Amino acid sequence: MTVSEQEGDRPRIVVMGGGTGLSVMLRGLKEKPLDITAIVTVADDGGSSGILRSELQMPPPGDIRNVLTALADVEPLLSDMLSYRFTQGSGLAGHSLGNLILAAMTDISGDFVTAVRELSRVFAVRGRVLPAAGEGVILHAEMEDGSLITGESKIPEAGGRIKRVFLEPHNVEPLPEAVEAIREADAILIGPGSLYTSILPNLIVPKLAEAVMSSDAIKIFICNVMTQPGETDNYTVSDHLQAIYDHIGVHLFDYVIVNNGEIPPQVQDKYAEKGAKPVQLDMDEVTGLGYQVIADTLVMFRTYLRHDADKLSQHIYQLVQNWILRKR
Repeated sequence: MTVSEQEGDRPRIVVMGGGTGLSVMLRGLKEKPLDITAIVTVADDGGSSGILRSELQMPPPGDIRNVLTALADVEPLLSDMLSYRFTQGSGLAGHSLGNLILAAMTDISGDFVTAVRELSRVFAVRGRVLPAAGEGVILHAEMEDGSLITGESKIPEAGGRIKRVFLEPHNVEPLPEAVEAIREADAILIGPGSLYTSILPNLIVPKLAEAVMSSDAIKIFICNVMTQPGETDNYTVSDHLQAIYDHIGVHLFDYVIVNNGEIPPQVQDKYAEKGAKPVQLDMDEVTGLGYQVIADTLVMFRTYLRHDADKLSQHIYQLVQNWILRKR
């Protein structure tokens, strides 16, 4: 019997990020006896999310939709419907059904946060899904050559090395529920996801960053399997960690979880055509910075490379359980 079962409650974990990687991990975590709160970036300005954000003056729904779908306790067909993207129709092509449902619920309720809460109830979401802020934010990047890029979707296309990212407005207020969830958390998970456009946009929200830094929860970084063209070209694991340190000024994490399983050459070749390659674990550099490393074969390939959600969630669950035992 686990600690949480003995005590009659579940470990409270906060997961921060956005994008596909976060959703994959959550599909595994929701099967564990955990109380999950997902805090999701609202910086997206591309594709369907960007259009709805611009035309309806609402926060971008795409990353929120992905997380709701991942945590929903519904039939697979309904999940497929939420993710369905129209390919035809003037003004309709490119939109996902889930994004449109979120837009409709926002209009009905008059508030994006309420819309997310109501859809969570309708779809029997296991846990809570919270936008990092109640309004969309604009993400900027300062490049190493001094140029400035505006817009989350434009940053990976700039073709240079990123020096830092920052938000507009710079003093954006996070959701109070998000700050409270961090304060009450037993564990805080950061990643996987696009380093500069999904992970850091959460951590540079001032009050969110302060809450994470002051928390005595176990803090775990889940590193991406592959580099991302235009964002983390040639980055090692320690490069990812250094970028986070450069933005918030502290070595944030207790543990780093990283894939060290071999990726078949034919799969590497497929990704190399797009400029991506496996993130290398530079163990001496990472441990020299004080991080403890959990390295395992955590990757699986079907159509795309993804984390093995079951194995990853098992590592996370065991770390959280051990942390709670030590604290008691």
